Amino acid sequence: MARALALLDELADSDTGLGVNELARRIGVNPSTASRLLATLESAGMVQRDGQGPYRLGLRLVTLADRVLSRLDLQALARPVLVELMQSTGETATLSMPGEREAITVDSVPSRSSVVSMARLGRPSIAHATAVGKVMLAFGGGRLPPERDLVPLTGRTITDGRTLAAEVAAVRERGYGTVFGEREHDVNAIAAPVFDNTGALAAILGLQGPASRLEDPAHLLGTLRQGAAALTAALGGSA
Repeated sequence: MARALALLDELADSDTGLGVNELARRIGVNPSTASRLLATLESAGMVQRDGQGPYRLGLRLVTLADRVLSRLDLQALARPVLVELMQSTGETATLSMPGEREAITVDSVPSRSSVVSMARLGRPSIAHATAVGKVMLAFGGGRLPPERDLVPLTGRTITDGRTLAAEVAAVRERGYGTVFGEREHDVNAIAAPVFDNTGALAAILGLQGPASRLEDPAHLLGTLRQGAAALTAALGGSA
């Protein structure tokens, strides 16, 4: 991995591309090793070459860079929305990005209350047991997890495939997801989708709090929907 990254760094510093022998010399390996590494990178679209010409960085890196930049831009756009959601509701506001199987929390603004439900950045949503996860299943276009993956986390966690399918259909119909102690006994939450200019799911906004205070998160729906609509509009989408 380190050698492959070193090759990419060398190619990034070159305006005209580099051959196998020169790359091997620069990273301190023999040409056959460099050739194998380059073949792997080429198959992944990370590097490319014309015929027997020099290697250059591949278009796959552009795609990956665009994804990173779009996420950074989205986080910057979402930050004031999160602050406003927390201030308006008094509960912890979260921003999550949809992934292949689960959404990931990338930003949050914690409640200022003495009893707080904290959101851990980088934490996967667990699709069947969180409001954010249910929204991702409803609007992300992916398949429902197989029943063997519906692990019970509390006594309220959905562990039946048909029940989950019905719940996801309901989330899609009403436009938001909720949980009542399904991942953690004492946490309730609500989440709503954010769409980009293509109509695809770009992010998920959530509000969560202790069950003792947030008995029915649906009363936060109006405020949450306003935030989701504002962020959707900022991305050029329509709710």
